Amino acid sequence: MKDIRSLYLSELKEEMKAIGEPAFRADQIFSWLHEKRVASFDEMTNLSKDLRKKLSENFELIGAKEVTRLTSKIDGTVKFLYGLSDGQIIESVLMEYKHGHSMCVSSQVGCRMGCRFCASTIDGLVRNLTASEILEQIYETERSMGITVSNIVIMGSGEPMDNYDNVIRFIRLVSDEKGKNISARNITLSTCGLVAGIDRLSEEGLPITLALSLHAPNDDLRQTIMPIAKSQKLTDVIVACERYFEKTSRRVTFEYSLISGVNDSASCAEELCSLIHGMNAHVNLIPVNEIKEREYKKAQDSSISKFKNILEKKRINVTIRRSMGTDIDAACGQLRRRYMSSSVL
Repeated sequence: MKDIRSLYLSELKEEMKAIGEPAFRADQIFSWLHEKRVASFDEMTNLSKDLRKKLSENFELIGAKEVTRLTSKIDGTVKFLYGLSDGQIIESVLMEYKHGHSMCVSSQVGCRMGCRFCASTIDGLVRNLTASEILEQIYETERSMGITVSNIVIMGSGEPMDNYDNVIRFIRLVSDEKGKNISARNITLSTCGLVAGIDRLSEEGLPITLALSLHAPNDDLRQTIMPIAKSQKLTDVIVACERYFEKTSRRVTFEYSLISGVNDSASCAEELCSLIHGMNAHVNLIPVNEIKEREYKKAQDSSISKFKNILEKKRINVTIRRSMGTDIDAACGQLRRRYMSSSVL
């Protein structure tokens, strides 16, 4: 059966014709799926029982079942583990800011990029998520929490560019004005730097924010932190980011996780300034989340401040990201890995 929540409205209209229903039914169903975020066909109360029966016979409504949730006592951040129809487990994080609720969603079960500081990639890639499975992380959270998500960050487990078609379908669906209608400008996609994917994204006509996981100012150091850097040279990645800005007029964000004794030196900061000098960009300095499976330690506060000051003196836009959910394993992959290795949370 077809995954109905992953269908564009135009595709849904064609499906209605195929089962002998008028095209306007697609508008009603699309609204139920994405605006009202129903979890079953029976909830579509303005449709006849016969039509609802047709839908259940021809389509599947894929959901996500909450396995557990942890709420930070520090800042209220909520981390969810969601179970999928095939028994796989994924993570999502809900953060509350003054401007509203922001959701960090996963795009894959696991990851194959191999970044040394991340728990998501330790066991490799299991499979890609469908557009509906990415959507359901938001919709199920909204149902259970009684809130509305206004900002989305595709920065959970997985590399979005490694699941390109499903991620783009998700973005178009969640930003559709007849559905959830989240502004594309409130969506950020984070990538470790797959050049071909960045170039494809620049042609999509989607005014989303591109965030590059940079984490080092040169190839040699970056390759020790991120194995994917061996095939994606930093100069090529930076040029792709420049092309993205030229095509979209959207400022690129560089994510830089500060690791004690690895990439937090003054010389690294100076080299970073030279690398991105003149770009319309913003640097997010991130005190690295420590995980037991990795040896990396968070940079000292003094090193972080010094690093930031060097960038500011070079007139580079820079902020230090506030760590959230540190008491609930909120970093990518931590909670899922702990759950998979133990039957008791």
